[in-house]
Amino acid sequence: MRIGIDLGGTKIEGVVLDDDGNELLKKRVATPQAEGYRAILNAVAQLVEQLEAGAGRRCSVGIGTPGAISTVTGCMKNSNTVCLNGQPLLEDLQNLLNCPLRIANDANCFALSEALDGAGKGYGVVFGVIMGTGVGGGVVFNGQLHAGRQHIGGEWGHNILERDGPDCYCGHRGCVETLISGPGLAADFHRSGGGAALAAGDVVALAAQGDALAEAVMQRFFDRFGRALAMVVNILDPDAIVLGGGLSNVQRLYSEGRERLAHYVFNDEFTTPVLKNAHGDSSGVRGAAQLWRPHEIDRIG
Repeated sequence: MRIGIDLGGTKIEGVVLDDDGNELLKKRVATPQAEGYRAILNAVAQLVEQLEAGAGRRCSVGIGTPGAISTVTGCMKNSNTVCLNGQPLLEDLQNLLNCPLRIANDANCFALSEALDGAGKGYGVVFGVIMGTGVGGGVVFNGQLHAGRQHIGGEWGHNILERDGPDCYCGHRGCVETLISGPGLAADFHRSGGGAALAAGDVVALAAQGDALAEAVMQRFFDRFGRALAMVVNILDPDAIVLGGGLSNVQRLYSEGRERLAHYVFNDEFTTPVLKNAHGDSSGVRGAAQLWRPHEIDRIG
């Protein structure tokens, strides 16, 4: 059996999968981010222990987290759960858990899950997209996750889309993430004279009701989506694109958004399917468990 842990900024979710990918157990706890790094380690360890107790046997453990392991230091980098940055998360958790452990970026886990048994199943090259609080991505080739030489494979959210755009926490301006994430969409509406700050979902709803300002914001959003994702398609030319995160529920992305993407792709046609995820919020935690394949863990403990 395989345990997957989705280590987020506000919650830690765990799941136990059997060899066929069926979910046997699921549990969620709050992330003690305010209490610091050591408290998060202990919370993960306790959750794993509870899941193993429920499974009745030792399991492999895969963990998905924002950011990645630095190939230079072996410590975490680029995590928006900032207390993890600079910490030897993999080493420390291995010492606590004393079990086989793998860690990957949460967007990579999403992409892996959707490629193996989700919306991207059966496609050779899958690009998984996260569009929520942030923007990330992952690349899967024939069922194998491609993390990249520096563990930044798929990080299209920090390509610069508009050099005069909003400041990004990474130190640049106009990153894709600042423009087509949920907060990016909401901020564009506010900057455009939308008055009181609204959540991205409220802007989408206003546009659907015929609000002219919200609709103008949505048209910019679709155009930015098309331009940003066309850069990925022009390099990777994937067999399928799977969308995840809260904004993947915007149905117009699969029609108008795809049309803008087709316009910017360097080809005379665009046949790549743009698909909604199959596993919803469970994709990340499932993909974390699937960092291990069943044949790798036939006998653990």
